[in-house]
This record gives sequence, structure tokens and C-alpha cells, in this order.
Amino acid sequence: MLNEKSKIAILGGGSWATAIAKITLVNSVEINWYMRRQEQIDEFIRMSKNPSYLTGVKFDTDRINFTSNINHVVATSDILIFAIPSPFLKQHLKRLRRKIDRKLVVSAIKGIVPDENMIVSDYFEQVYKVPKDNIAVLAGPCHAEEVALERLSYLTIGCSSREKARILAQRFNTSFVRTSISDDVLGIEYSSVMKNIYSIAAGICHGLKYGDNFQSVLISNAIQEINRFCNATNPLHRDINEPAYLGDLLVTAYSKFSRNRLFGTMIGKGYSVKTAQLEMEMIAEGYYATKCIYEINEKYRVNMPIVDAVYEILYNRCSPTLEIRKLTEKLK
Repeated sequence: MLNEKSKIAILGGGSWATAIAKITLVNSVEINWYMRRQEQIDEFIRMSKNPSYLTGVKFDTDRINFTSNINHVVATSDILIFAIPSPFLKQHLKRLRRKIDRKLVVSAIKGIVPDENMIVSDYFEQVYKVPKDNIAVLAGPCHAEEVALERLSYLTIGCSSREKARILAQRFNTSFVRTSISDDVLGIEYSSVMKNIYSIAAGICHGLKYGDNFQSVLISNAIQEINRFCNATNPLHRDINEPAYLGDLLVTAYSKFSRNRLFGTMIGKGYSVKTAQLEMEMIAEGYYATKCIYEINEKYRVNMPIVDAVYEILYNRCSPTLEIRKLTEKLK
């Protein structure tokens, strides 16, 4: 039975996983934390901080049960918060031998599972038989770097069970994080994925020296694309202007902390995709999301000229200058 004392586990060792650990430790006596590499765990314990990400955040490691064994963390936890970059999710889950269908599985992954072209909640439901009521997603404008600095941030917890969403919201609510709940799981998850694509587009335009006037038009068209796509894939009443949709898009498209915007800026300045990826220390989820959403949209045929333009640039090696010039004729 899920309650306020249920044991939380973080799965992942990156910046977002580290930020989530900081948040959850506020309202938890202790947490479990899975990282793939034992040497990262050893260094973490020695330094009392993540040696690779958000290194300014100090942790009381006596309150953290670290493990590099995914089966152990699943066996000893009630709530599993996955914060593993989507391209590597299957690689981690291949080691899983325990069932997770009775756990509350929380996706903090703002990406799509490659090859399957599935959002993470669908992947857990269809492949690991986790019931919809046991799947939740974290969404909203919440950069890990600002969480580390305890700058006020807002999170939306999406779950078809409002009671489970409420319990999660209580665990995440702190002096520097405000929480709200939603039952639009698919909508906020697709929006969380797609905003990374538009952040790349914003970065490409920045690299090409388009100004703020154009960027505002680009992003106002982007939220309309998200709305059209969400309505096509999961038609229900939603306010697209809420933080989980528009807010998340804005912070990702404009923030200096946005790795997707940085990736796009490099592309706009003339870097090849491979060179840009090699120079970045973190994954730009939007690169993978672009191909997945483009292919999913072959079924729905939603009008999404910005997604199409980013796809042509990243996957068909079309000129960013020419593609964005063509895009300017399609925006309103």
C-alpha cells in the first residue's frame, strides 16, 4: 500500500537524478539510489557529492542507500523514479529480473524510447505490464541546476490515480519546489518530449543570428504544434498554457541551462551533428525525440512545420540556413 512513508528509489546518476535526490531527501528519512557504475558511487560517498553532476550540492550520504544492482534497488523500494536518459533506458532494464508491476513507477525522463518510438509510460505499461494507475510522470519547468541552487521551481505530477499523484506531490513539495497534479499523463509526457525539439529549433535560430522578435514567433508557433499533436494523440480538455506545457517549453527554449538549446546553437553555427554531440558532456534528448516524433506523426499527419524542419536538418543533413528560411514562410 502506497503511503507517505513508502521508500523512494532514484534510478540514474545524472544531473536530473541528482536534483530529484536533493528534493526527495527533504521529506524522506532516507532514499535508495541506483547508479550503474560502482566507481561513481564510491567517489560520491568519498566526496559527499556527485563527482560528475551538480557538484555544488552536498549530500548526507548516511541517508542514501547506494547500489549498482538494479534488482536490489527494485526489491527494496516502493516508488521507482527513473531519471535515466531515454537512449540508455533499455540498456539498464536488460539487467532487470524482478517484476515492477506492483511498484509505483515514476518517469522523470523527458524523452522517447528509441526503436520502439514509445513514450516512457507506454513502454512500462506494454513491456513491463505496469498498470496505468501505477505509472506517473514528472513534468514542468524545472532545471536541475536551479533546483541545486534552491531557486523556486514548479513540478507537475501526472498520474491517472489522483490519490497516488497527491502522495507523490507531498513528497516533492519543499520550500523551493511547488507541486501540482494532473491526470493528463500522455499530454504532459508528449509535451515534455516535444519541447526539447523546439529548444533545438530555438538554438539553431540563435546560431543563425535570428533575433528575439523571431524567437517569440517561433515559440508561439511551437506551443500550437504541441497542442495540435496532443489533441490528435490524446484528445481531452487541457489548458496548454499551464506550466507543464507552455512553462516547460519556455524555460527549455530560452534558458542558458538548456542542453538542447546549446546543441541547436552549435548546429546553427555550422557544427555537424556528430561534432556537436561529441563536444557536449550531456545528452540532448531532443535529437532522439525529433526522429521519434516525426515518425509517430506519419500516422497522425499533424501539421508541424518546425518539427519537420528540425528533422530535415538533423537527419537529412539539410542546410540549417535554407531550412529555417523556408520555415519562416510557414510561421504565423
